[in-house]
Amino acid sequence: MIYLAQTDTTAGFLSKNLEKLNALKNRDQKQFCIITTAKFDELKKLARVPKYFKNLIRKSKKTTFIYPNLKAIRIIKDHPHEEFLKEWDWLFSTSANKHGEKFNEIWARSVADKIIDQKLFEDNASKIFKLSKKRKRKIR
Repeated sequence: MIYLAQTDTTAGFLSKNLEKLNALKNRDQKQFCIITTAKFDELKKLARVPKYFKNLIRKSKKTTFIYPNLKAIRIIKDHPHEEFLKEWDWLFSTSANKHGEKFNEIWARSVADKIIDQKLFEDNASKIFKLSKKRKRKIR
């Protein structure tokens, strides 16, 4: 099932099925997606958070972190999208456009299995930082 929703950053596709998301966007099947969740307990199950960055992660908004296990995870909080994510433990998330192209709302609505939000718009992508034990490196 592919969901179309207005995430905390931009209009996006969400699903538990990574292969289906990559096929929809015409991307390499091995390309990984950001994992989004609204639960800090779920973050603990998905990745080990370096102790040095726990407070930063808890306070960050619209920021994705790549953890030492190479999973890219964003916690959604203080945003209406959080309510949708609470129904799930976590979902893969990607922008609602074909790979390398701009957002096309008509196309996005036509390929989604279920539309969650009626008002959709393209906005800035999340910031991305790669974390190690005591270092963070800006990726985007």
